[in-house]
Amino acid sequence: MTHRFAAVDLGASSGRVVAGTFHDGKLELDVVHRFANEPVHAGGTLHWDILSLYKGVLDGLGKAGPVDSIGIDSWAVDYGLIDASGALLGNPVHYRDARTDGIAGRVRDLYPISGLQRLPFNTVYQLLAAAGTPQYRAAAKLLMIPDLLAYWLTGETGAEYTNASTTGLLDVRTGNWSWSLIEDLGLRADLFPAIRRPGDLIGHFHGTPVVAVGSHDTASAVVAVPADHNNFAYVSSGTWSLVGLELAHPVLSDASREANFTNEGGVDGTVRYLRNVMGLWPLQECMREWGSPDISDLLAAAAREPALRRVVDLDDPVFLPPGDMSSRLCRAAGMPPDVSPATITRCVLDSLALAHRRAVRQAGELAGVTPSALHLVGGGARNELLCRLTADATGLPVLAGPVEATALGNVLVQARAAGVVSGGLDAMRALVRQTQQITRYEPCGDDAPWRAAAARVGR
Repeated sequence: MTHRFAAVDLGASSGRVVAGTFHDGKLELDVVHRFANEPVHAGGTLHWDILSLYKGVLDGLGKAGPVDSIGIDSWAVDYGLIDASGALLGNPVHYRDARTDGIAGRVRDLYPISGLQRLPFNTVYQLLAAAGTPQYRAAAKLLMIPDLLAYWLTGETGAEYTNASTTGLLDVRTGNWSWSLIEDLGLRADLFPAIRRPGDLIGHFHGTPVVAVGSHDTASAVVAVPADHNNFAYVSSGTWSLVGLELAHPVLSDASREANFTNEGGVDGTVRYLRNVMGLWPLQECMREWGSPDISDLLAAAAREPALRRVVDLDDPVFLPPGDMSSRLCRAAGMPPDVSPATITRCVLDSLALAHRRAVRQAGELAGVTPSALHLVGGGARNELLCRLTADATGLPVLAGPVEATALGNVLVQARAAGVVSGGLDAMRALVRQTQQITRYEPCGDDAPWRAAAARVGR
């Protein structure tokens, strides 16, 4: 018997609708529709074009044809506000907008409650920046991006747990809103809808069930990590690198807070203990400046560049905003402004592998875990140079793939809710191992160059 599920997967630069088909013990994915996700500057504010994204979703669902159910995942932290009639009160603001500058430093330590890495764009700081605006005063409900799209499909409001856990307003121990924290911060408790869990039925779209999945894209990606044991680290690699461990309980120590690690909700009650690393964003911005050159040729040229000659700290906030990225990289690395794209690319990838090394090692130390392998999933799994450098930098074998981990995790949670897949994360990951291509990279074993590079960036 054949079963087919539609995964709506929205990234920071593009969206797609992926059909996952189960037939005769096989799981196959088909990207049926891709569409751009292009932010828009208006009135001095950087917004998401949410109506364009919704049109892309509808077009993709039309192309997917009949499916057993629909699931939606996206990036974290951003939200829309709707009024009592259900109307959207303005386009959601982009997390890279400057409205939150300086706010985090004025807020007391929230780590003992939320367990979150302090990032300037966290939802809690966005809300504090928005408090007092006409939209905020008129709002009836706050909906994270996947929940907003699900509301338009079904008419049902709610807050899926894994994405809600990125707001800074969820109690990491209970998995529910921290009403005392919301009150202490002077935020409106009535804005926050009831929490739902991955696998819950949200409602129906023209008769088709819409099911809650790990709606934070990293939560879905981690579901599809093809590990055959629990002792693994992971990198969900794309615009951001989400680097960490899967744990049963949060790590809320002072050392964890000072190292800026986050405890986010995962599927089946797990904790995604991780740190956000800048990821491939600097390279993506440079490639846009360079007129979108062929990535294969660029990586081949970068592989011929000397290793670790120039490295930068990609966690430096200077690399967060868009625009003029190559100049900022050259200044930070002490390179002349006329260096080749291959040289800049090698700088970014060496620096990213170094950031992966730092995050994996710190996560293990803070959680008391020594991972035996590193799974690199997402778009970065296609980047052979990055995978090889990450293996050398971390000293761990890197198992790269699946590239479509987020869509796979989305589909697997839907399939389990429909009774097509049974069991927990182990069973779902076994199916990924059986059906998806994984490439293994062994570390070179020479740690000295990486130690020296880490010392040069003060890490």
